[in-house]
Amino acid sequence: MSGIYLHIPFCKQACSYCDFYFVTRKGERDAFVDSLIKEIRSYSNTGYVEEKIETLYVGGGTPSLLSPEQLERVFTAVRNTFDTDIKELTIEMNPDDVSQEYLEELRKLGVNRASMGVQSFNPDLLRFMNRAHNRQEALKSLELLSKSGFQTFTVDLIYGNPGQSLEELEKDIRELLNFNPLHVSAYSLTIESGTRLGKQVELGRLAPPEDDKVADHFKLLNELLCDAGIHRYEVSNYSKPGHEAIHNSNYWKHRNYLGMGPGAHSFWWEGNNDATRWNNKADLRKYLSDDREGLEEEKDTLSLEQLAEERIMMGLRTREGIRKNEMKDRYNYEFNDRQLNYLEKRESEAKVQVDDSITLTDKGIAIADAIILDLITMR
Repeated sequence: MSGIYLHIPFCKQACSYCDFYFVTRKGERDAFVDSLIKEIRSYSNTGYVEEKIETLYVGGGTPSLLSPEQLERVFTAVRNTFDTDIKELTIEMNPDDVSQEYLEELRKLGVNRASMGVQSFNPDLLRFMNRAHNRQEALKSLELLSKSGFQTFTVDLIYGNPGQSLEELEKDIRELLNFNPLHVSAYSLTIESGTRLGKQVELGRLAPPEDDKVADHFKLLNELLCDAGIHRYEVSNYSKPGHEAIHNSNYWKHRNYLGMGPGAHSFWWEGNNDATRWNNKADLRKYLSDDREGLEEEKDTLSLEQLAEERIMMGLRTREGIRKNEMKDRYNYEFNDRQLNYLEKRESEAKVQVDDSITLTDKGIAIADAIILDLITMR
């Protein structure tokens, strides 16, 4: 089973925290769709089309800036090029792009999972993030989504914002729960260099939130969502049973995927040999040019040991954790005595559970990065 990710690089404006590749130019969308279809068709008669495609994820950027007609052309190209049995077709969207008619058109195209980037209902926080939508648009879009008939819809929230109180976060979460979401992706604000927030921190105009406050936000989020029957299955992802994201879960399990569009990443692993990861240049002008030579960055080869470490890093962030047999059979990786002793100590602290699998408890997931780093550096 494989997946395809399509990166749509257009945005109305730059969110203050975002370090994904995007452009705010408006006049190149038709040309981009033509180039994207060209890239999709370039995989014809290659070994990549021999694996069945079961997930298609349209991200960005802001994919909802494309019209249903443009998306239909892209989806048709995918189905005509690859062997598809698409069980999950996700498209990201922003509240200010959503209408009942648009959602109906997406469903007709086979989209069965909508991902809404709300981030917050708080007007001050929306301005702080420089989001293109306002509170009223967020509420209206969720009202439409909750009645739209999508198989699943997911909503993004950001917590741990500078100055954000627990009371403000609780209000955001309770407002979201009014719409009975089947899936929630909740991210702690990360301040990346090169973003507007990153520059403010560098200039001393903004102080990142303290770790203890972020931990309190995480605990509150976890409690309120779990009380509503929306359970964590990965550090940043919560769902009601049966509504976990298939496409994203495949990333964490080292399933093959192809990324198309400027800046998109791909991963391919056959058998027990080394795997390959590569990406397109994050350059729309290059992507639109007739000369596509050099569009793809140099491929990186990943050894079994590198893949094993990645699997530990990704797997321990999930509810399922990692299975010892999988690590041995698929990655030729066995935990040494130092690692086993470390895990035993963390288990005595109720942070890790060890049997046939290794999983982090709620107490452990709060410090997942530290535990994972300790574990893999003991190799």
